[in-house]
Amino acid sequence: MDSAIEIETQSRGGDRSEVITLEMVRERLSCALLSDALDRVGMSRQSPRVALPALVAPRPGQILAGRCRTTLWADMAHADPDPYALELAAVDACQPEDVLVCAAGGSLRSAVWGELLSTAARARGCVGVIVDGAARDVAVMARMEFPCFARGVSVYDSLNRQRVIDHDVLVEIDGVAFAPGDLVAADRDGVVVVPRNVEQQVLAIAWHKAHAENHVRDAIRGGMSATEAFRTFGVL
Repeated sequence: MDSAIEIETQSRGGDRSEVITLEMVRERLSCALLSDALDRVGMSRQSPRVALPALVAPRPGQILAGRCRTTLWADMAHADPDPYALELAAVDACQPEDVLVCAAGGSLRSAVWGELLSTAARARGCVGVIVDGAARDVAVMARMEFPCFARGVSVYDSLNRQRVIDHDVLVEIDGVAFAPGDLVAADRDGVVVVPRNVEQQVLAIAWHKAHAENHVRDAIRGGMSATEAFRTFGVL
């Protein structure tokens, strides 16, 4: 998947093209900035309104960001005739800069993610995982520094409890659609997904606002009132 995105940014001389990488997104943007930018393009429902806290946080000063690699999970109560088959296929299909998105409907029946899947996914270039369900082996994943956002934790293995029923398909978390290849980000504020068809526009808006907020912050620290700063810069 693409690791560099060309956007149109504003400068004193007029609009110009600029290339930003996913690493730059991780270091300089936030989920709040991306959500605000999505609002600006009329997409106001791109973040699930359910808690998906960081069981393993990204490195300090960074957010988790990459391309969606999706898996769809279902609860089960029978002996699985082919255990782990599709989840392993999904992991093996990972590409550099992918983020695994495990759509398990919020089920805490078992842990659908853990140390071994993290190890396998990282070996393929995956940069983190978002689980609408439970994970385990949190201490080991923390030592690995493999970012994991999930609904909760569970000691239970997924064998005969939950399984992947499809992968690389459109999935939903709290009614928000995640398509393979979409840009997805997660930090302490939440999870945000940016569809490919608005990606360049959203990143350009978020990039501009990140720089504008720096000017607002400096102005307020220099003594300008919040009202005057908003009137001057138009950013809050």
